[in-house]
Amino acid sequence: MPEKKTKVTLPNGTFDASEVSVKESTERWTDIELEDGTKLRFKPTIISALRVDGQYDGDGNPVYAVKSSNTMVVASAPSHLRKGATVSTKAN
Repeated sequence: MPEKKTKVTLPNGTFDASEVSVKESTERWTDIELEDGTKLRFKPTIISALRVDGQYDGDGNPVYAVKSSNTMVVASAPSHLRKGATVSTKAN
């Protein structure tokens, strides 16, 4: 199947790019623990991969960009951060 041409914007400008079909993708969850005790789960879902025409990294490999959507869920949060939690105040 011929590659679809498109444009991609990178930090150093806008470039022509070729959409490359994704043959296989394994998208796993990333678990994140925040300092406030909240635990998040994050997973990108790859929509398409783009090879940036004429752009190469320091090792001579072609530069790629991906279009993705992100899924994030709160796996757990401390009770004091949940909706309806009462805030304790101390009078001096």
